[in-house]
Amino acid sequence: MSALESDVLTLWERYENDEISADTADEDALATLEDFLDALEAGDVRAAEKHGDTWEANAWVKQGILLNFGLRSTEPREYGGVTYNDVLPLADSSDYGDRGSRNTPDGTAVRRGAHIGSDCIMMSPAFVNIGAHVGDGTLVDSCDTVGSCAQIGENVKLGANTLIGGVLEPVEDAPVIVEDGVSLGAGSRVTSGFVVGENSVVGENTLLTPRIPVYDLVEEEVIFGELPAERRAFTRFVESSVSDHDLFEGGAYKPAVVATDLEDRTLENAEREEVLRE
Repeated sequence: MSALESDVLTLWERYENDEISADTADEDALATLEDFLDALEAGDVRAAEKHGDTWEANAWVKQGILLNFGLRSTEPREYGGVTYNDVLPLADSSDYGDRGSRNTPDGTAVRRGAHIGSDCIMMSPAFVNIGAHVGDGTLVDSCDTVGSCAQIGENVKLGANTLIGGVLEPVEDAPVIVEDGVSLGAGSRVTSGFVVGENSVVGENTLLTPRIPVYDLVEEEVIFGELPAERRAFTRFVESSVSDHDLFEGGAYKPAVVATDLEDRTLENAEREEVLRE
């Protein structure tokens, strides 16, 4: 256990026992919170990490994020000439250029405590929340949202208007994971701790959530909560169990995700994702 983890856990215990609050937090407590946010932004600590084939949440990191809300007061702040109110400022992006990353103006907002890697592109308007980890070489396109604690890998392409949900609570639950080399088409949404396997290509407007089945045609199985690596995925509709109801003339259908081998070129509109990837 690192000294930072020990300090955060001690602070969390005091907070849970009502021994400290935003009104009573002392300089030592606030210094711990600042050190913690610095570690998040540097990528030294992460809200979730992969152990073997499984992503596991680092509960103490998520507790540290919650402490930043519980032990700070809302203050008026300035961004782009507009006053907003929050417990945290935006991240200092002045060193992005030194590591080859760029963030365009007019609405690109990275909250304090989010990690942005090297050679990243942040197109406006986009928002990256506290605890999120954006890997090297990744594109966050216009109108994208990366939720709190979401883990985005290296060389990922998030198409325009993509929503990556965040899972901050419960602290033991792993957040949304998008592994290395993934391309998400415009308008895609990934929520509720779903894991997108590395090098997969997802068609535009696809919803990936544990409540929607993934029909994996490679392994010929139906899975929930993950898209395996090296897949080409898109939305289709399958017959619903209420299709025989009198109100649904012609049948009722529900969304599903179809996953095929990444090299399959026989599918309708398959080249569309290839263009996105290039």
